[in-house]
Amino acid sequence: MTKQRMYFKMITSSLMRRRSRMLVALLAVAIGATILSGLVTIYYDVPRQMGQEFRSYGANLLLVSANTDALKAESVSHARSIIPSGKLVGLTPFRYETIKINNQPFMAAGTDFSEVQKTSPYWLVSGDYPKTDGEVLVGQTVANAVALSTGAKVALNGVDSDGKAFSEQFTVSGIVQTGGSEEECVYLTLPKLESLMKNSGALDVAECSVSASGKELDNIANTISANVDGINPRLVKRLAKSEGTVLTKLQSLVYIVTLVVLILTMVCVATTMMAVVAERRQEIGLKKSLGASNQSIVCEFLGEGLFLGALGGVLGVVLGFAFAQAVSINVFTRSISFQPLLVPITIVVSVAITGLACLLPVRSATEVDPALVLKGE
Repeated sequence: MTKQRMYFKMITSSLMRRRSRMLVALLAVAIGATILSGLVTIYYDVPRQMGQEFRSYGANLLLVSANTDALKAESVSHARSIIPSGKLVGLTPFRYETIKINNQPFMAAGTDFSEVQKTSPYWLVSGDYPKTDGEVLVGQTVANAVALSTGAKVALNGVDSDGKAFSEQFTVSGIVQTGGSEEECVYLTLPKLESLMKNSGALDVAECSVSASGKELDNIANTISANVDGINPRLVKRLAKSEGTVLTKLQSLVYIVTLVVLILTMVCVATTMMAVVAERRQEIGLKKSLGASNQSIVCEFLGEGLFLGALGGVLGVVLGFAFAQAVSINVFTRSISFQPLLVPITIVVSVAITGLACLLPVRSATEVDPALVLKGE
């Protein structure tokens, strides 16, 4: 039998003889590793999860004209190509024109409804979004003013860019409620509004929903400003700042909870190992009287502790991911991504914490006087 195999057998035998005490220490390490692995997984996934949550509150980046001219569709397309595809949730162009319904003036907005549903998921639509150029989405304020309902016919009147009057009938596909200024508009497809106004390529604003941190959003805005002529990117600071504040507080909470749990794990392991040393004083004294060195005593107890730490770390990786997954599904209703790098990190931290917790008990073991112990004192 090799020396290493003998050492391993000695450690495992010692642990098995004191199963109840060692099980307590193992559970403490496993729980600590579970919290560490789970919270760190949540820590790294929180920005993605919270970013998706905040995107439901609307756009966080606006593209407006940098001068008195209208915003050009070509410039918006160029700006869109600059935003990383993995970060861009949606980009919605808007063009506003004044129209009349029953001789009452209202604001007509031409847009892309497929993008609206990405950048403004908070819109509450009774009915459906327009699917054809012959349908319009009406704000609740407009619907109340002219007594419109889903499925009703409405005539839009106005004057095009050539000064010619137009009048065209549409079907109301839905009524939109937002609690904001969106309820004061009539929405139709951008190509249809361009057709009515007899010009194209002109926009008033483009709303962007970007899944990025405040710093990343600043970098994207600066890149667009430097590389696209005629566009002035503006951050929706209220939304971006709120997102950053919430993320910072959540991540700080994760730090504090993880630190407290690791300290409690150390205390529990140290207490258990101290009890084991007290229980094995006679065994330690006998080994020393037979010539065992302090180094061999230290290696034996540290070996037991580090073995518990490694085993607890492995259990913590599995249980930690399950814990993080349960938290993510219950809080964010989304699954969480597994972080492979956490496997070695959790095991190493668990071993290190257990090793630190064993230092005081090991020192106590080396101070055992074999003469006094064998006398029964």
